[in-house]
Amino acid sequence: MHPILSHYQAQALLQARAAGTAVAAISLDLNLSTSPVTLSPQGVTLPDGRSLTFAQLTTIAANENACYLVTPENEIEKIHFFSETHNRFYSLMPTTGAPTMLVSGFPMHRIKDTDPHQDTISKIKSVSPITGHVLDTTMGLGYTAIMAAQTAVSVTTIELDPTVLDICRHNPWSQDLFTNPKITRLIGDAYDVVAQFPDAHFARILHDPPMFSLAGDLYAAEFYRQLYRILTPKGRLFHYIGDPQSKSGRSVTRGVVRRLQEAGFHRVKPYPQAFGVVAYK
Repeated sequence: MHPILSHYQAQALLQARAAGTAVAAISLDLNLSTSPVTLSPQGVTLPDGRSLTFAQLTTIAANENACYLVTPENEIEKIHFFSETHNRFYSLMPTTGAPTMLVSGFPMHRIKDTDPHQDTISKIKSVSPITGHVLDTTMGLGYTAIMAAQTAVSVTTIELDPTVLDICRHNPWSQDLFTNPKITRLIGDAYDVVAQFPDAHFARILHDPPMFSLAGDLYAAEFYRQLYRILTPKGRLFHYIGDPQSKSGRSVTRGVVRRLQEAGFHRVKPYPQAFGVVAYK
């Protein structure tokens, strides 16, 4: 992959320059690893020979919401794509851990008092142990599918917008989506795709839909009945809802719990650590 920097790394390099440091260890893959970077009066040289000027680093440092790849021609390119299908922008946003994705300017992960990696761990723990065949209804950057695949027999993950795959291909944390044979990626609306799965196939379902106002069909009673149908006996479903302490979160939670129970789930309990509920078949 191309080296990728955010304002975190750019600021560290600018500070190293001010301190007269000759070599600095920074991450070129958004916090997965560190590499030595050489500083000179002209700029910095990366381990693969690519170089950046301090003017380029200043540009990167000034944008806290973007990640930039370094091209073989020593140019910097912001990682963002526009979906003509859904008329929205997607971009990669750095955090102190794994990056998140901005969807028309809104982060798709919880980033307050947590980071996307820890957020994913909380969701996975809600239905642990992760065994058998697993369904991840909304792929995004693929963190849930990747983590579930560590112990699952297989993971099927669904993404509405193929443009999201362009972001994933540029995200170092998403590469297992393309290399792990346990993971199957499907493109389509989860509401329609789920209806095509066989009965009692998935032992675990992780349902992390966009907010209700953007994807109301993924909170619908008929969709929940389909999730119940494809879940194995004694299977578990995690449903992300949002901050249970917020007014909207409390309101949506009440409706979700009622409809899940009407769909057949015999027990639905809050899981506030991951801003959702767990339902049992």
